This record gives sequence, C-alpha cells and structure tokens, in this order.
Amino acid sequence: MALTIEQVAQHNTQSSCWLIVKRRVYDVTSFLAEHPGGTKVILQFAGKDATTAYESIHPLSFLDEYLSKDKHLGSIDLDDSAPAGADGQVKKTKDMRRVELERKRKPPINRMLSSADIEDVAMRVLPRKARSYYASGGDDGISLRENVRAFSRFFFKPRVLRKVSQCDPSTTILGHKTSIPVYISFAGLAKLAHPNGDLNFTRSAGQTGIIQMVGTNPSFSHAEIAAARLTPQQPLFLQLYKNPDNEIAKRFVQRAEQLGYKAIFLTVDAPVLGNRETDIKAPFEEEDEEREGEPLPPQDEEVEAGGSEGGVASAFSKQDDADKTWEETIPWLRSITKLPIVVKGIQCVEDAVLAAEAGVDGIVLSNHGGRQLDYAPPSIETLHQLRLRHPEVFEKLEVFIDGGVRRGTDVLKALCLGAKAVGMGRPFNYANSAYGEAGVVKLIRIMEREIVTGMRLLGAARVSDLTPEMVMRVDFYSKL
Repeated sequence: MALTIEQVAQHNTQSSCWLIVKRRVYDVTSFLAEHPGGTKVILQFAGKDATTAYESIHPLSFLDEYLSKDKHLGSIDLDDSAPAGADGQVKKTKDMRRVELERKRKPPINRMLSSADIEDVAMRVLPRKARSYYASGGDDGISLRENVRAFSRFFFKPRVLRKVSQCDPSTTILGHKTSIPVYISFAGLAKLAHPNGDLNFTRSAGQTGIIQMVGTNPSFSHAEIAAARLTPQQPLFLQLYKNPDNEIAKRFVQRAEQLGYKAIFLTVDAPVLGNRETDIKAPFEEEDEEREGEPLPPQDEEVEAGGSEGGVASAFSKQDDADKTWEETIPWLRSITKLPIVVKGIQCVEDAVLAAEAGVDGIVLSNHGGRQLDYAPPSIETLHQLRLRHPEVFEKLEVFIDGGVRRGTDVLKALCLGAKAVGMGRPFNYANSAYGEAGVVKLIRIMEREIVTGMRLLGAARVSDLTPEMVMRVDFYSKL
C-alpha cells in the first residue's frame, strides 16, 4: 500500500518506529533492541527518510534479511517524497560543500607516486564522518602511530652480485596464487566514501591478480560481491565476526562457502569495540561547524553524562561473540566448514603458539589497525619476536600481518621475517575514496613497483629468496 509522509511521521517513538528507505516504509520497532549499533542511531530517523544514512553503512539486502515480511509496510506516496539525495531534498552541510570543492581540486591520478600521496588526497576529499572512521585509533592512538613507525626500526642487509634482471613477486596465499604478496584486508564501511564500496575492491583485485578479504558486514551483500568477480575462479576470503548464536554463525559461514569464498579469517581481537574517540567526536564537530559559533541548546546533564554512542563503527559492535575460546570455537568452526581457517588478531607470541597447537591453517598478526587496545604491539614487532622465539610456528601454518604497511619495503621486511603475505586495509579505503576503482588499481600497481624494485636491490629474484638474514632490527634512534 502507499503511505503518506504524514502517516509515517506519526511513528517516531521507541514504541512505534517506522523508517523510509529507498521509498519503502519499514516498521523497525521490534528490531530496535537487536540493532548492532544500538537504539539511538535508529531513533534519530524515526518517522523520517533514513536512506542516505542507511545506504552509507548497510547493503540494501540488510532489511530483507533482518525484518520479517509483515514489517515491510509498503511504498511512500511518490507525490510526497523524492529519492534521498535528490536535488533540493537534502540541505547541503558545510562539510558536503567542502567535499564537492576538494573533489574538483584533486590532482590527476597519474601524479600519485605512493600510498602517502593517495592518502593525502583522500583526507581532503573524504566526508568528515568517513575520514574520522577510517583514521580512528584506540584511546590516544599510540598503537595506530606505532604500526607505521615500527617498520622504521627494521633495516635491510642487501646482497649484491645476484641475478635480478628477472624478478617475480608472485606467491600463494592458502594455496591461491597472488601477483604480489599483498591482499586487500577488510577495513569496513567502504560505501561511506564511494557509492560502489567493496565492489571496487573486487573488480580491482580481479584486474590485478590479488586477493580480497570481505568482511562480515560489507557495503554490498556477499552474493553481490561474489557476482562482481571477473571470473568464477577469482578467490575471495571471508573475515568472520562470529555471531554469539552458533546456528546463525553456522548458516552465515556455510552460505559464504556456497557462494565460493575460499577461506575463513576468524576475527579474535574485537570482543568489544575499542575506544575510538576520533570516530565518536565526528558528529559533534560537524554539529558545531553548522552552528557557526552559536551556543548549544540547553542540555540535560544527567542524561548526557551517560556517555556517547561508539561512532560509526558501533553499527556492528554487538555482532561478535565475546566468549570465543581456543577449546570451543576453533573445533566448532572446523566442524561446520571445510575451508581453511585463519585466526586474525594474534598480538603475542604465546597465542601464535596456541594457534599452531590448535591446528589452524594460518594466523594474522594484527592489533586491528590500532583501533582496539591502545599499546597493543605493532604486528612487525610481534612477527620479529615470533621469528626469534618460536621459528617452528612458520612451518606449521601460514603467517600474515597487517597494520601500518605503506610501502613495498614494509612488505619485504615482513616477508624476510617469515610472513607469507601482508594485508592492507586503510590504504585501499583511501585509494577508493580518492579515485574509486582506478585508485585501487593504481595503489596495487604502486605496491607492485615498489616490491619489485626493493627485491632487486635486496638481491632477491623470487619471494623465496627473501630470508631472515636480509633484515635486522636497529636502535639507531634510542641514543638521540
């Protein structure tokens, strides 16, 4: 049936909450308590058109999956509502106008020589909300910054007089070939910055021969991403936030397996959401900017003292099982799938050893990009410690790292220490933000060029030539 704007507007409370999304009306009252991001994020759009906010985070199939058919109330009267974002329907904020201007000013893509160049452009053209989410770290951002800086504590010991005119940077990840030892690590909310979201990663990975890891909550459905592959053989990996309900989690994993996903990367470093203050502050800063210095309206301090929502990332913060264990979760996951299992989020040598004992196929040394526990160690340092203390682990499973990788030399340092490949998340989100699919391809080509150049200068014609003897940890800066 067709509803009017006035009818929908009457349902704007917690006891009766309707939303408009893409000209369709939904009763989300019963879903409020279950929403991963909490009740408040939905109630701000109660009785209104939530299309723009919804599309920036969720795939369109989300409501079909989580709401029963009787909660799909019908369409909105076309005379009363234009599509969200249509000219004249959305008042442009100062941030929207800034983004439009910066996009017109951005340099041509052929001027991008490094991931840093692309990040600089992205930070100018990104909406405030997206920029705050992508750049956020836990607490004071110590781990966030150290992830990048830690690579500077490792120097090479290049070998000379070796044949390097022919150099092959390809390798395999869990048996799947990749043109360079880099995979696209899921960083979340890709649609905040580009309407094609994760689909740009899928198409770019197919063009360049690398592998994409898809998250539990991508910007398009897992089926849509699988369908966007250039060939059915193009491998996709799944980063799994395990639902607390084993049956729901089982259906999710087996559905991904049916769609052709080739490995499960079980996320273990986010039982709760880290304290990401940059992300949380973004809407406050935008509100202040719009007020142009005017004072805020009177506040109920007792209510406000209760704290703030967890920013954009809180939309999915309640979907991960906080009671996963080595003894229960790994055997359970092994029992429901034949896919390789990789534990993502190992932050110490002791847990790397436990992973090997548990018989998983791989581990990702990672502190979640510095977004979770501040002062969790950089992955390159954990990798170095693992090489020194338990080198046998590298023979039992494949070791990957992510966090802070910005240069081809960073990749090579990790490979010298025993990593099979490295994941890059934020840099690909920045590339997608700045130049879309072309930007993602450009970043992959930049990394390929830097990796090949570095291999030749190291004296390595193949990835297998990269050995621990080619890298050393230094303390040059400790005496300054």
